[in-house]
Amino acid sequence: MNQPAYRQALIEYIRTQAKPPDKFSHQPRLYRLAQQLAGGQAYDDEVLFAGVWLHDLGVFIGHRPEDAAALAVWDHVAYAMQQAPGVLKKSGFPAGKIAAVVEIIRTHLPSRKPTCFEGQLLRDADLLEQMGATGVLRVVGKVGRDTRFVSLGDALKTLQRNAESLQAQLKLSSALPLAEKRLNILRVFLEAAEAEAGGVPW
Repeated sequence: MNQPAYRQALIEYIRTQAKPPDKFSHQPRLYRLAQQLAGGQAYDDEVLFAGVWLHDLGVFIGHRPEDAAALAVWDHVAYAMQQAPGVLKKSGFPAGKIAAVVEIIRTHLPSRKPTCFEGQLLRDADLLEQMGATGVLRVVGKVGRDTRFVSLGDALKTLQRNAESLQAQLKLSSALPLAEKRLNILRVFLEAAEAEAGGVPW
């Protein structure tokens, strides 16, 4: 079955915009994970696909501010919501569904409450991406190139917070077994990092 042309257009757009380049792999993983969380329940796959691929546009270099002070208060979600309609129209995405895409982008953060099932899928999948081996790689990869992560110790503090707080923020029952498995991996990693440091700060 042929995929709508807009899908490849969105993928190629994000491929060119995702900087650093390793940020590109988050989108296909997230889309597959969100589909898995649906567990056979009906959802609008067009809305989910577009929301997944555009939700992080505001975190890419070239889209976010370079100035450290401006970056510290940057609202990357508001930026993605503002940019998404134009990108979607240019890609040929169904015009009648653009507002729904913007809405699931708006509610994808842990602090937000999704207003539709597609939003729940995106939000919980994005939380799961912060756990397990994936979560470790994504956080450690930011050390030295993100003002929040000057040292490995900063990364470990974030991973510890993730291990302690993220599971309780999940809303979908289908996410809980996946979270437990990923959190076990994350906890083992954190324990090993502490043991191997031998009391020396990371």
